Amino acid sequence: MPLSGKNLLGIAGLPVSDIRLILNSARSFREISARAIKKVPTLRGRTVINLFYEPSTRTRSSFEIAAKRLSADSLNFSASSSSVSKGETLIDTALNLQSMRPDIIIIRHKAAGAPHLLAKHCGDCAVINAGDGMHEHPTQALLDALTIEDKKGRLEGLKVSIIGDITHSRVARSNALLLKKMGADVWICGPPTLIPIDFEQYGGTVTYDMLEALSGADVVMMLRTQLERQQEVFYPSVKEYFSLYGLNRKKLSAAKKDVIVMHPGPINRGVEIDPEIADGDLSVILEQVTNGVAVRMAILYLLLGASEEGSK
Repeated sequence: MPLSGKNLLGIAGLPVSDIRLILNSARSFREISARAIKKVPTLRGRTVINLFYEPSTRTRSSFEIAAKRLSADSLNFSASSSSVSKGETLIDTALNLQSMRPDIIIIRHKAAGAPHLLAKHCGDCAVINAGDGMHEHPTQALLDALTIEDKKGRLEGLKVSIIGDITHSRVARSNALLLKKMGADVWICGPPTLIPIDFEQYGGTVTYDMLEALSGADVVMMLRTQLERQQEVFYPSVKEYFSLYGLNRKKLSAAKKDVIVMHPGPINRGVEIDPEIADGDLSVILEQVTNGVAVRMAILYLLLGASEEGSK
């Protein structure tokens, strides 16, 4: 069964049934990555374009590996080495790429809404949002949900605390939306200067007290301070930030004993998280990366392979 929509642009418009379908499908695809020969012919003959206007390690590599493990042909497009550097607009770039008849365009862009604009102008192929500005990062939220559910057996009723630079984080927005839809108790924490005034619209409880956020938490998701998006100074010093909002073993003791610690990466060690915690037995950070490939395989399949099978 395919997804209910042609594109994956965000969590806000994604039905719970689609979220559940993606998570269940990802568990099946995860087995492929454990094989000696990590490839199936599911999307053979299909073409996937990775259109990235921002730097990326995990997301871009994950999508590329996901496409290759499904036997799709993939093209990695870097804005810095393309006609974008000569002044070509996003729409012109997209229309030219669409003329080459790809099946999916995966886009990461610094401007919020760029994937929606792309989908509006490129109706002949599917569009996946790999992160748009400070708006959403839907595939990250989906892989995080899969990781939590694997470890905890459920999402409903869990206290999930998202801590750090909320203002500049598309991960925080997508996770808050998804986890709230799935029945989790979401807590948002960070300095007042790094939490938008209206963030509660995404779901969850906002607090500036880290110990309150950590108290009884089942899941702690740490976020880095995104200096590349900041135009102002939001805290006095790294030392003070870590003292108040950095995760160490002492603070983590306020959470449940079986708490898991997450981070979407890249990690700023000693800023938002102590290396002892990042590398410790409560961390599932590398499992998030593993699950990212499975989730993105599932999405590619559900947008292409499943719809094709359903039309037969």
